[in-house]
Amino acid sequence: MFSRTLRVARRTISMTTSSCAIPSTLGGPPISSLVPPGKCQFTPEFASVPLLERFPVSETSSVLRFGLPDDSKPLNLSTCACILAKADLPSKSSAGEKEEKAEATEVVVRPYTPISTNAQVGSFDLLVKHYEYGLMSQHMRKMPIGSELEFKHIDFNVKIQAPFKQSHIGMIVGGTGVTPMIQALHAILGDSSNQTKVSMLYGSKVSSDILGNEMLTKWANDFSDKLTVTHVLSDEPSDSDWKGARGFISKDLVEQHLPPPSLGDDAIIFICGPPPMYDAISGPRGEDEVKGVLAQVGYAMEQVYKF
Repeated sequence: MFSRTLRVARRTISMTTSSCAIPSTLGGPPISSLVPPGKCQFTPEFASVPLLERFPVSETSSVLRFGLPDDSKPLNLSTCACILAKADLPSKSSAGEKEEKAEATEVVVRPYTPISTNAQVGSFDLLVKHYEYGLMSQHMRKMPIGSELEFKHIDFNVKIQAPFKQSHIGMIVGGTGVTPMIQALHAILGDSSNQTKVSMLYGSKVSSDILGNEMLTKWANDFSDKLTVTHVLSDEPSDSDWKGARGFISKDLVEQHLPPPSLGDDAIIFICGPPPMYDAISGPRGEDEVKGVLAQVGYAMEQVYKF
């Protein structure tokens, strides 16, 4: 226990000189480091680990680096899988007197997909958008370095596994939905023998808060034969110098940029974003049936994977 505390202390000290830097997980090359399901350090029981570092990446988002139960090993999470974070936090709304309100808490559990790979030993990185009224994301923004948060991993959170069998993957992304896509891109672009092509439609509000923008731009330039990224901004000021697409991801954009459904088994669409995106593009995440824009374009149920 003492040795782990000492290691955390040393990492905390180093944080004071690296907190303004961009972490390697948002600036480094793609790395394929695949591990099959069932090997993750986190189990179905929650375990507490320390926050080691926090890297602000925009006014509303940051990368948080957490330790692991065994800091001599990597996380060992399978491709695109998520883990669950839990905290007992002050409730947004509660009945009773002011004193009772101040003491009222609720257990908050949220899923997160790390952006780090299994090549990273002793820690893992989460890219988190700190929503104004998000209990967990605001807690992560404010929690002190060295304080602990609980995580677990369950079979339900295992997602589609690399290597992917399709020759062309379309990705439809909204906000923090980019995190499982980053994992998939690590698996594809980090393997020089993998010839899978990826076309991404990435919806954000404004250009200043496109999560992972610099890394995706670099990867698209470095692997131009494999990856294209098209950004679509819904709330970008009309007087900005943005020259890309505006509005929302539409049928026309899907038909223009993503693999056509006529490719059959060689094409699949990954989608991850907020509930309104699912409703408009693919149908609700919990439903197998394909609806919305993807149904209009003609994709079959087997060609759409909802994260």
